[in-house]
Parts: sequence; structure tokens; C-alpha cells
Amino acid sequence: MLIAFLIVFAILAKAGWPMIMGAVEQRNTHISDSLLAAEEANNALAGIEQKRQETMAAAQAEQIKIMKESQDLKTQLIEEAKTQARQEAEKIVADARLKIEKEQAEALAEIKNEVVALSIEMAEKLLQRELNDKQSQADYIEQLLLNNNQPRIEA
Repeated sequence: MLIAFLIVFAILAKAGWPMIMGAVEQRNTHISDSLLAAEEANNALAGIEQKRQETMAAAQAEQIKIMKESQDLKTQLIEEAKTQARQEAEKIVADARLKIEKEQAEALAEIKNEVVALSIEMAEKLLQRELNDKQSQADYIEQLLLNNNQPRIEA
């Protein structure tokens, strides 16, 4: 039995052992290559993750910048609208003041004209009443000539 074992061992050592060792070596090489590929994939994945984080940080920074710019623009537009509204209101008030002053001046002039017309009418009626006859008229004219006074109409 020992001889049979040695013969089988010799055949296996000459023909089978190199095949088994080759298969084991091939398997070790394949496992080593797979581990290297997995490590490279992990490194690549870590690089991609870092790049993703950097991209996300840049996107968030850009988002914050855009939001700040839009807020600044909003504030600026509101201020411009307020300024424009204030200017429009001031212009409307100034126009209204000018119109009121013009209407006031026109009303004052009209009142003055009415007062003058009423004064003339009253003076005319007064003179007509006092100078009904020719003797009264002659006396009044003589008095004016002597005193060199002219009748004054004040408005």
C-alpha cells in the first residue's frame, strides 16, 4: 500500500501538482488583481465623492450668492420705486400748490373786480341821488373846481 501510495504521489507530483499549483497561483493572481481593482475603484469612488462634495459646496455658494444678489436687487428696486413715488408725490403736491395759488390769485382778482364794480355802482347811485337836479350838479362842480379835489375811488 505504501508502494501504491508512492506511485500515486509521484504521478501527482509530476503531473497533478504543477497543475494544482498553477491553478492556485492563477487564483491568487486573480484575487490580487481583483483586490487592486477594488482598491482603485474605492480610490476613484472617494475621488468622485470628494469632487461631488466640492461641486455641492460650490453650488451652495453660488446659490447663496444668487440669493444675496436677488435680495440686493429687490432692495434696490424697492428703494428706486420709493424714490420715484416720492418724486411723483412731490411733483403732484407742487403742481397742486401752483394750481391753488393760481386759482387763489384769479379769485382775488375777481373779488377785486367785483369790489371795484360795486364801488363804482354805489358811487354812481349816490351821485345820481345827490345830483338829481341841475342846481345840485352845478354846486358840486363848483366845489370841485374850487377845492381842486378829484373824486378818488379806492379799490
